[in-house]
Formats: sequence, structure tokens, C-alpha cells
Amino acid sequence: MKIDTTTKADYLELIAIWESSVRATHDFLSDENILSLKPLILEHYFDAVDLRVAKNENDEVTGFIGVAECNVEMLFIAPEYRNSGVGSLLLKNAIENQSANKVDVNEQNPDAIGFYEHLGFRVVGRSPLDGQGNPFPLIHLELAET
Repeated sequence: MKIDTTTKADYLELIAIWESSVRATHDFLSDENILSLKPLILEHYFDAVDLRVAKNENDEVTGFIGVAECNVEMLFIAPEYRNSGVGSLLLKNAIENQSANKVDVNEQNPDAIGFYEHLGFRVVGRSPLDGQGNPFPLIHLELAET
């Protein structure tokens, strides 16, 4: 596995990974929620973050991470690569090379909260609404001081 930068030419591949990952891990989101988020991510959110991708030995994208202002704004792994170390690799790279030290996670996604806690983050707060104002509470985590 290697970490690489990405360009707009990769966005359609990334949004496909995003959608398949969300459908596999965010069962609290309705089809309507997913379909309304998809164009926002594709047309706005990807451009608002420093995106990095993980690629396998065949140069295929297996996951991606986006960081803005030290905050992990997105981390999505192709479902067939979940639990294979891709997420850890992307997050560790983001901490070391993109100054990532904060993340907000949907409260209804306990696996993601556990993932970040396992990699050194700790819960520092909670918000009742997500970034779009929807009733999907967010758990705020920060990288613990070492």
C-alpha cells in the first residue's frame, strides 16, 4: 500500500468509494440523505480539503482521507478493504504529513469512534446536529497528547 496525492480526475472514483463505504457503514443515513450529500461532496467538499489516497500494488485506490485546518473531514475505505489497515495507514499519514489532530464522527457510527480511539484520539465533546444541521449527533475527538 502507498499513499498518494489526487486530482479532480480521480473524483468520480473517490465518490464511488465514498458511496459504497457510506452504504456499508452508515446505516442510519437514508437513501435520500446519501443522494443529497453526494453532489455536495463531489462538487464542493473534495475541493475544500487536502485529499490523499491509498493505492494497492495494482495502483488501484482503496481509500481516501481529506484534511482541512488539522481536522479529518473525511476518511472512507472501499468496503472490500475495510479492516485491512488502509484506514490506519491513511490516518497515520495524515497525522504525520497533514497535521491532522481532530475529527468529528457520527455518534451512530461506534466502529469509527472506536477506530479513532484505538489510534490515539479521545472524546472531547458532542454536538446534537451534523454539519448540515441534520439530527445526526457528532462526537468530537482530538489526538491525545503523547
